[in-house]
Amino acid sequence: LVVTIRNKAFDYGVLRSCGHNILTIGVGNLSAGGTGKTPHVEYLARFLQNENCGRLALLSRGYRRKTKGFILASPLSKVEEIGDEPYQMYCKLPDVNVAVCEDRNIGVKLIGNYCPDTNIILLDDVYQHRYIKPDVMVLLTDYNMPFYRDRVIPFGNLREPRKGYKRADVIVVSKCPVNMSEH
Repeated sequence: LVVTIRNKAFDYGVLRSCGHNILTIGVGNLSAGGTGKTPHVEYLARFLQNENCGRLALLSRGYRRKTKGFILASPLSKVEEIGDEPYQMYCKLPDVNVAVCEDRNIGVKLIGNYCPDTNIILLDDVYQHRYIKPDVMVLLTDYNMPFYRDRVIPFGNLREPRKGYKRADVIVVSKCPVNMSEH
């Protein structure tokens, strides 16, 4: 009920989403984890780099980090400071600026300040963070438990009602069997 009221407040403009002057691509899901958001963000980063789309940055909340505020990853960064997934991305994608900030709007602005050559910012796990309005929103759903067969917590694994899929520009089915012709 609380999530539905909050979403309605955004839908009717009582609460507002903020867009930015830099291209933002959000990746998220309706379920409570397990759809492969971080691997998909990594895939998108590699794909955009291969397509020569310009300078990329990745912004995450930095789940389980021991710090607060905006941090731009550097060679001195530790897992405890930026979180395990951003640290992993920083190590795997040396040409991508990786930052963490619990307030995505502030994070996007600070990436613009610290990394003014950034063309695209990838936003990891941003689907329920409605104060920011990505230019493109990618919704992931697990092949084995797609959102349209699931229910909201505590009766299922969804963070919000199924109709939240309507905010997505693209829906990606993750964790598909290797050989789809068998299914």
